[in-house]
Amino acid sequence: MPEAHEPVPTHPVPELSDDEKHLARLGYKQDLNRSWSGFSNFAISFSIISILAGCFTNFGAGFNNGGPISISWSWPILGAFILIIGFTMSELVSAYPTSGGIYWWASKLGGPAAGFFTGWLNLIGLVAVTAGVSYGCATFIDLTVSTYSESFAADYSLTRVFLIFVVVLALASVLNIFSSHLMAIMNNVSVWWHVVGASLIVLVLIFVPDQHQSFSYVFTERFNNSGYADGSTTNLAFWFAIVPFGFLLTQYTITGFDACAHLSEETAEASKAAAKGIWRSIFYSVLGGYILLLCVVFAIPNNEAGQPDNALAGGGVQPIFLAALGQNWATFVLFISASAQFFCATSCMTSASRMTFAFSRDGAIPGSPTLQRLTRTRVPANAVVFVGVAAAVLTLPALIEVDVNGTPVPLAFYAVTSIAVIGLYLAFAIPIFLRWRHGDRFELGSWNNGSKYKWMNPIAVAEIVIVCVFLMMPTTPAANPFRDEFEWKFVNYAPIVTVGALVVLTIWWFASARHWFKGPKHTIDQAVVEAFDD
Repeated sequence: MPEAHEPVPTHPVPELSDDEKHLARLGYKQDLNRSWSGFSNFAISFSIISILAGCFTNFGAGFNNGGPISISWSWPILGAFILIIGFTMSELVSAYPTSGGIYWWASKLGGPAAGFFTGWLNLIGLVAVTAGVSYGCATFIDLTVSTYSESFAADYSLTRVFLIFVVVLALASVLNIFSSHLMAIMNNVSVWWHVVGASLIVLVLIFVPDQHQSFSYVFTERFNNSGYADGSTTNLAFWFAIVPFGFLLTQYTITGFDACAHLSEETAEASKAAAKGIWRSIFYSVLGGYILLLCVVFAIPNNEAGQPDNALAGGGVQPIFLAALGQNWATFVLFISASAQFFCATSCMTSASRMTFAFSRDGAIPGSPTLQRLTRTRVPANAVVFVGVAAAVLTLPALIEVDVNGTPVPLAFYAVTSIAVIGLYLAFAIPIFLRWRHGDRFELGSWNNGSKYKWMNPIAVAEIVIVCVFLMMPTTPAANPFRDEFEWKFVNYAPIVTVGALVVLTIWWFASARHWFKGPKHTIDQAVVEAFDD
């Protein structure tokens, strides 16, 4: 004990950064490692959107349901609506920069029930997008090697693609477990891979093909390979049913930008950086993806009759690349895309695991004490493993071989991507609507939309609801239970998973969860939160 005349030793109290103070006001202490820059935050959403992934893996979904116009017109129109959605979410993340992101906003604005349903929809969507991107990556790895090696192509099987998919998931999981800082570096590299890689592909598609299609073909040609309406491209069904089936191309590609919110607790100056990251990742992806897709459509070769080979293009981008560019250039382009898709899959795993960590931190997931546990490097490793296993299980139907009109079609892959879009965007819609309902009572962050929220938020919610309805429709006549050719293997299981999950969640909520789930839990004393509010 020091004597009365001796000075009492003092221990310096660490000064909290503005980010830590903001987080403390929201009820959390700084658990995760805040080592991400604003560019890294933008980079993860840009990587998850990945124009080299979504544009190529879902090209067939767009082209077969409308033809060139489904790409040249649907992409920019939907892209503008998605940018509006991004602006509304940027405002929310600026006010509430937490890892829980979407469901935290819903809980804050609408109470525990809104947070519970939003959180589970968001988690289902994030697992599905991780599965979809990883399976797309596996498909393109297989296509790349098959394009280069005829013997490898001859032994193609869905089982082989699925095994590659499992390896991709495993590698993405290991990289995520290793280090959060490594993920930030990888995302920075991923941005430049996407920018340089997409630019190289555009140049190849412009200069290597011997011929290109006309502007008239790209912007006016219609094509209906859906099996509906007897192939008609003139009736109302074509415009209001067939073409909207192709919305999956745009809506799936431009998704996952909520990663900026999920990584906000690891980002410096998150209130501004995460907000800018969301809308910028959307804007640059819409612009870059449009240029890339137009170049692919212009490069579609002619058939033996001298007409644009729509049947070839309906098989996806690989037949177009092989016919228009030749084996070596096609392999090169596919390699760039497959590599970009691996970056994308790794980023998806990062985002999904952070959401799992945040939701578990608030006790919403069975096994929450295990899933919220951090390693010594402050990484939610158990959450990473959970996402990887769940993604693999969700994609098991991809092992079922499906032929439509004699052509193998990855209906299970399209279903997984539809689940991703439906889960993520419905989760976005809830806090966007709640913010609109709060009106001027909403506590604005440093980045906001001002009074424009009054028209932006209703438009954002309407777009989400309309597109989600179309993505739950049977995409081929054989998937329609009211038709003679119906078979279960053709079924779009997106609505089964989505509606089934909502039914289970509703029962769970009223039977149990409403008694114990009270929304986000504070990880610091309430007195501290109140002190920051003063």
